[in-house]
Amino acid sequence: MQQIANFTQPELERFKQVQALAYEAVQTVEQQLHEGITEKQAAQMIADYLEERGVDSFFHKPFAWFGPRTAFTDFWSGFHFFPTDKKLTKGMPVILDVAPTVGGYTADIGYSFTFKGKSPVMDKMNETLAVIRKHILQEVKTGTDFADIYRSVDDIIAESGFRNAHQVYPRRVLGHRVTKTKTTFYDRFSFLGFSLRQTQWLLPELGKALTKRDRGQSALWNDLPESQHAPIPGTWAVEPHLASMDGQIGAKFEEILVITENDVYWLDDTVPHVLASRGKGLTSVAA
Repeated sequence: MQQIANFTQPELERFKQVQALAYEAVQTVEQQLHEGITEKQAAQMIADYLEERGVDSFFHKPFAWFGPRTAFTDFWSGFHFFPTDKKLTKGMPVILDVAPTVGGYTADIGYSFTFKGKSPVMDKMNETLAVIRKHILQEVKTGTDFADIYRSVDDIIAESGFRNAHQVYPRRVLGHRVTKTKTTFYDRFSFLGFSLRQTQWLLPELGKALTKRDRGQSALWNDLPESQHAPIPGTWAVEPHLASMDGQIGAKFEEILVITENDVYWLDDTVPHVLASRGKGLTSVAA
């Protein structure tokens, strides 16, 4: 059976199914949100929905960010990512982000919208994200170094009048690998919102990056020396995140990019942000 990015076609289909389930969860919760609900309550709703549908564990537990927190305003430590008691009001930007694991297959997704209102800024952000999605695909296909792609994404963000918010993530990541693991008893336990099993994998990767070991094989995609190399085959969760210059609005997408020895493609071209772009006539930049 043909191997693609170290996975067979049926295995990639399993990743796709988990990713679709994650998007189904956040879109269902979107419809259930109401004024006064907190980030903590919204995040728990996502977790409950997924656990009821057979999710074994989470690479990271659900995140919910409302208002200026979608722009990562005043985020200066890892603890600021966790859901808070901030309450939702009409017209607020919202980001829901979750990374479930089912049968050892992990997906990591991000979903942005405005709650009960319209936002020209959010609309422009989504248009910019559609351009970035196409740009990333084209640049990876040409073999451009990961770090250089990151910097060119920065240029698109700046030219559109926004700032890079994904630089606030650990190690400034634009993306990171997602993997297949064996399901174990320990999957039910977590540390700082991340599953213990995935933490066992992630911490050594961070150590390699910090000590500059195994450069060219990092599971992290950023603009640092560790990513100054050609794209690495694998399944990558890519998450460009924009913020308004005033720090009041943020938007992102996150989905799986498949990189093989001779091809590159987004795992699913029917994810919500792509369908929304097509509905607005932006097919040429979303695909």
